[in-house]
Amino acid sequence: MIRGGSPGGPGPAHAENAFTVDLEEWFHVCGVDALAFDRWTELPSRVELTTNRMLDLLDATGVRATFFAVGWVATRHPELIGRIQQAGHDIGSHGDRHERAYDLGPERFAQDLAASVAALAAVGVGTVRAFRAPEWSINDRSLWALDVLAGEGFTLDASMAPVKIVGDVRYPRAPYVRQTSTGPLREVPPFVVDRFGQVMPLGWGWALRMSAPATVLAAIAKANQAGRPAVLTVHPWEIDPHPPRVSLPLRLRFAHYFELDGFRERLREMLRGTTFQALDAVAASLPSPVPSLSSS
Repeated sequence: MIRGGSPGGPGPAHAENAFTVDLEEWFHVCGVDALAFDRWTELPSRVELTTNRMLDLLDATGVRATFFAVGWVATRHPELIGRIQQAGHDIGSHGDRHERAYDLGPERFAQDLAASVAALAAVGVGTVRAFRAPEWSINDRSLWALDVLAGEGFTLDASMAPVKIVGDVRYPRAPYVRQTSTGPLREVPPFVVDRFGQVMPLGWGWALRMSAPATVLAAIAKANQAGRPAVLTVHPWEIDPHPPRVSLPLRLRFAHYFELDGFRERLREMLRGTTFQALDAVAASLPSPVPSLSSS
């Protein structure tokens, strides 16, 4: 957490940064036939090993995180969910079968959401109020999902990425409130920066893995000085330098395998370089009133 913004700068003088983990298996990749749902039980599981490494890293750096858990993982690894809770981390939903919102449609999305909540409840997770869609799949193709979330009692979403391909560069970069037909929903976007005339996803994926810790920390400091929190996101499989490999389309191969080697150590340096909290702390620190947008 960086305090004391520049005189006359926009926003409040301090911002709570957040660290989040999408709790899923290495094979939870949408749209790949070789990794389709009916094959999941045949594939080697790595989620316990990699998540335990993640928990050790968070403990060593004193970071409390939000874990967005796939319901399928929770059902098969209930002890893992227990360890996450015992370590003091928050748990949200990442769907039940790691399916993109716009592929499901409103009815199936609601069913998948309910199944994920039930799976988490069955392994001892209390009320679930935070959600992240697999592959940032709440965008202009699926804004109806926000109505479903608010209608089901969710209060926080972290699915709308202000970048091309998975989202829109016009989406807000700071937390805000979405007014849906079923009630308000706080939206907390992932961290992006402007580089080389493009919007770069510095807070997750290949851009985070390829970046020097000093570069990431400097960008976070700049955002904090403007009153914006930085939300970082990783997957447990990203700190596994030698995960199982399958043939993937070029774009997915790059997203899943680029710069894994040494990322655990780079991430450790980032986590030690500033302060991170779970997403609920970011929501609690939002100024009042906050910017508000309609989901329509």
